[in-house]
Amino acid sequence: MTETTLNDAPWRDTAAAPEDRVETLIQAMTPREKVAQLVGVWVGANTEGGEVAPHQHEMNEAVDLDELLPHGLGQLTRPFGTAPVEPGLGALSLQRTQERITAANRFGIPALVHEECLAGFAAWKATAYPVPLAWGATFNPDLVRTMSSAIGADLRSVGVHQGLAPVLDVVRDARWGRVEETIGEDPYLIGTIATAYVQGLERGGIVATLKHFVGYSASKAGRNLAPVSIGERERADVLLPPFEMAIRESGVRSVMHAYTDIDGVPTAADASLLTALLRDTWGFDGTVVADYFGIAFLKELHRVAATLGEAAAAALTAGVDVELPTVHTFGEHLLAEIDGGRLDEGLVDRALRRVLRQKLDLGLLDPEWSPVPPALERTGAGTPVVDLDSPGNRDIARELAEQSIVLVRNSGILPLAAAPRIALIGPNADTHRAFLGCYSFPAHVGEQHPDVEIGLAIPTVAEALQREFGASDITIAAGCTIDGSATTGFDEALAVAGGADVVVAVLGDRAGLFGRGTSGEGCDAESLALPGVQQQLLDELLATGKPVVVVLLTGRPYALGSAITDAAAIVQGFFPGEEGAAAVAGVLSGRINPAGRLPVSIPGTPGAQPSTYLAAPLAQSNGVSNIDPTAAFAFGHGLGYTEFQWQGAGATAGTAPTDGEVAVHVTVTNAGERDGVEVVQLYLHDPVASVVRPVQRLIGYARVSLAAGSSARVAFTVPADVTSFTGRDGQRIVEPGELELRLGASSSDIRATVPLTLTGEVRRVDHTRRLHCDVRVDAV
Repeated sequence: MTETTLNDAPWRDTAAAPEDRVETLIQAMTPREKVAQLVGVWVGANTEGGEVAPHQHEMNEAVDLDELLPHGLGQLTRPFGTAPVEPGLGALSLQRTQERITAANRFGIPALVHEECLAGFAAWKATAYPVPLAWGATFNPDLVRTMSSAIGADLRSVGVHQGLAPVLDVVRDARWGRVEETIGEDPYLIGTIATAYVQGLERGGIVATLKHFVGYSASKAGRNLAPVSIGERERADVLLPPFEMAIRESGVRSVMHAYTDIDGVPTAADASLLTALLRDTWGFDGTVVADYFGIAFLKELHRVAATLGEAAAAALTAGVDVELPTVHTFGEHLLAEIDGGRLDEGLVDRALRRVLRQKLDLGLLDPEWSPVPPALERTGAGTPVVDLDSPGNRDIARELAEQSIVLVRNSGILPLAAAPRIALIGPNADTHRAFLGCYSFPAHVGEQHPDVEIGLAIPTVAEALQREFGASDITIAAGCTIDGSATTGFDEALAVAGGADVVVAVLGDRAGLFGRGTSGEGCDAESLALPGVQQQLLDELLATGKPVVVVLLTGRPYALGSAITDAAAIVQGFFPGEEGAAAVAGVLSGRINPAGRLPVSIPGTPGAQPSTYLAAPLAQSNGVSNIDPTAAFAFGHGLGYTEFQWQGAGATAGTAPTDGEVAVHVTVTNAGERDGVEVVQLYLHDPVASVVRPVQRLIGYARVSLAAGSSARVAFTVPADVTSFTGRDGQRIVEPGELELRLGASSSDIRATVPLTLTGEVRRVDHTRRLHCDVRVDAV
């Protein structure tokens, strides 16, 4: 078609109803053109090694674009996140690619472009924000929303339409390598933070993608892609609520299926999840995209399909709309299933309807759509210059990093006085990689290009401490590597420690992929002991008698042996991004009053499972097992440099009907000498229920900033709906009986308990129930 003819086509008529535009276009398409809209293409991906996706080298076949493009193309995979490319030149290259795509197909439909954005836009020279586990530590959805808005603006500026984030998996076993990608171990915290992230991305015009739906994090022994054997109740009450909240409240437009199977049924082929629950019950009307190569895994890994055609048909039937990252099963194999009469073409139309509607909503079917990304419209002629790490971005990254640092233990040594001699020891003391998660561009892609500069200014702990403590003599010794077995550096480290007034031991992880790191996708841990010989180094440092401040830069919580009681202080950072070093240094000096809270529990011993606080009574310490799984520092824990007093806890009533609500309140006073933040947490305890329940679970929280000497009254209006759980018959119920509403500074530091009795009959609730307590904070 000519451009004039295209502009006159009914699907280009912006005055027509969107549904009519989509249906008219579908009717005009051949089966091959339809299927072409359901696949992505990954140009430039390495076919020789599995760098950034499992089995990438086995499944990333070369694609003949000259043969494919005349039929159209659904998605372009990671044009910025596959190899280092100058952002401006990448935007220009994407523009030219889109011009080629639209010119080649007879409908002039561009591709939807997706990228990773889990810890910021995963592109060269783009801001490396803290990882999601650090977002959870902030307990600050508003700040996370601000971050994702900035990420969305950067994505949009260079022509990207969809971001593959956030991760809503609930940590069940901290040995799992992808813990750093999660927001924590509590469904409510995850749901609120993830919803805020999606809102920021979507308000910037970017399609957010919830992943991984569902159960991925509950794999056996914490192994990546391992089978999942959970009950319906755990799935309904622990793993699904974050997704349910985000779908109801965020405006999210895409969901990614999980790699795993649950009790033998792969999620990529589970219509009860992807259609019955997600769409028919929850009303989701966006697209379901495959995790990379996940459809082919139905044949290659799960062995529930004999051919790639059967795998394609199973996924499409279940409700997967788009194959990512590249065409492998949804091309010729899917067409063969249709031609052979084994698959109804109507299922292709069903997926296509969702894909085209999304493209329409993005403006990609409009006559005025332009392939020129907004950033290039602003640059004019000459070499395009695009800044993806602006001062504004760095300000947000800095605030997130500062709010995410958790002061776990403090014997009184912190804030650190201007000690004349500081021994800075540990494998993470002088490396920028200590702050980056596995989905940051330098760790995810840049590692494969060692000759290319990192593209970001990322100070190390050593550099930040030298700025923070300019009058101190700081001596550095690594002592050991992150995961090596050599102890040859111990002597130097101990000698340096012996000549210092205080030791700062910077330990932890190196993020990577598929065994190339100690944290990250495919980097699972056999135990929760510090990697390599770091615990041995720490023990020997503690034995010197010098005060040791332990700084952990990790992607998961670790057991710390005798440091739990013997370290002078413990500071936890979860890969806090490019501004993380200054945040750590500021906490040590006292320039920053730490206010982070643990989104995951720190275990007492390396092998005790579960370490999550969200445990039933029999999962806790008891007299019938010699193993004590009690956490050393529990979910929600965190200290600061001021003291808070809690007073006057109470409720408006001691009873409420099973369809009612009650308000609880407490007054918090900053009794210290400096401004600070308290995170008031509300937990529910159900002493007796018809099924086994967690001892307690978070149902609300408030991050309260208080000047020294000031007070605030924090009130939670608690609807009975938030007490609901899955009953014996599989239905969600609100059950009458006695409850406790626990107000605490952490799950292990309960400051007040308010009894509540729910009266009346057992009440069934569904996905329309109230999900939140209303929170109000008033100055007193």
